[in-house]
Amino acid sequence: MLGYIKWVDGLSKSIGHAFGWTVVLLTLGTCYEVFMRYVLNNPTDWAFDMSYMFYGALFMMAGPYTLSKAAMVRGDFLYRTWKETTQAKVDLALYFLFYFPGILALIIIGGRYGFDAMMIREVSVNSPVGVPVWPLKMIIFFAGLGLFMAGTAEVCRCLICIKTGSWPFRDQDVQELEEVLIETHSTKVEST
Repeated sequence: MLGYIKWVDGLSKSIGHAFGWTVVLLTLGTCYEVFMRYVLNNPTDWAFDMSYMFYGALFMMAGPYTLSKAAMVRGDFLYRTWKETTQAKVDLALYFLFYFPGILALIIIGGRYGFDAMMIREVSVNSPVGVPVWPLKMIIFFAGLGLFMAGTAEVCRCLICIKTGSWPFRDQDVQELEEVLIETHSTKVEST
């Protein structure tokens, strides 16, 4: 199970990091649009469509990465006081009661929605230039698959925790800046 978890987490990390670059494209596109609109008084036809398509893709494809890093928002005022095995049992039940039914609906309905859009080569009705939107609609299906795989890895984590009594290690590839600063400061204080 640990090998499967590591593989799914690696895939989620790679996809999340790849789609993270859309932030750079969004920033460049928005800066270009602001310059064209307010400095040259010549707005673009594509900037609005580009912004919602890239943001939508980023939001959808970051889901599996967020789940693999346990970075989702959690109202854990009770949860954090429970034993880890109790946490794992509750998580396991909630995955099967709520998570997987929602994700399966996302895959099935989102897949149908995306494939229909692809078949007719759907374009944006909000754009004067007819920007294709079917690739964005296809991302719904692929995000659902990624979330399903990340969910199966989380179920494996729950089963391991129930068996061993502790959560398996999660690879952390990103740290909060304040944690890095505190760690750096502590290292400097210890060395003096």
